[in-house]
Amino acid sequence: MKFKLLKTKKIVLTGGPGSGKTTLIKFLEKEGYKVMHEISRDVTLEAQRQGIAQLFLENPILFSEMLLEGRLKQFQEGCSINSPIVFYDRGMPDVTAYMDFVKVHYPINFSEICNKNRYDHVFVLPPWKDIYEQDNERYESFEQAEKLFHFLKEGYLKYGYTPHEVPVGSLEERAEFILSQF
Repeated sequence: MKFKLLKTKKIVLTGGPGSGKTTLIKFLEKEGYKVMHEISRDVTLEAQRQGIAQLFLENPILFSEMLLEGRLKQFQEGCSINSPIVFYDRGMPDVTAYMDFVKVHYPINFSEICNKNRYDHVFVLPPWKDIYEQDNERYESFEQAEKLFHFLKEGYLKYGYTPHEVPVGSLEERAEFILSQF
């Protein structure tokens, strides 16, 4: 008798800043799902420790290279996790979408990496004014978050994904929406 090995589904949660992604990821983790946490705050905080207030604004290519490298590492780690589902708080195409948003050209290998390493599903969380807050690492205004939402959707479409928009609602409702899609 042969056993079929089930492939781990790699699921991206994305959206503009302050849309509730990280809170939803933490909720899914508490529910027992494997997750890969967002790394951009870590990159930003490390740059601040080195005296660079906003690395993305001061050197967007370096910041984006660091993010892409970290997200690729997370992707590869996720491929070896023995679990039916792994959720990612942002994916590799987020990097190029942000670069498109700020109108900065990036090396061709950014797109090559995004095309080569594929997620199974993408869920995008829309801007939600009631929960949006700016802080030390989240410098975008709500209006910028709304624009980023559209760049993120377009960015994933560019790589052949069909992003599913997650309705605004409670954590339970949002998680149920996502889990009901597959």
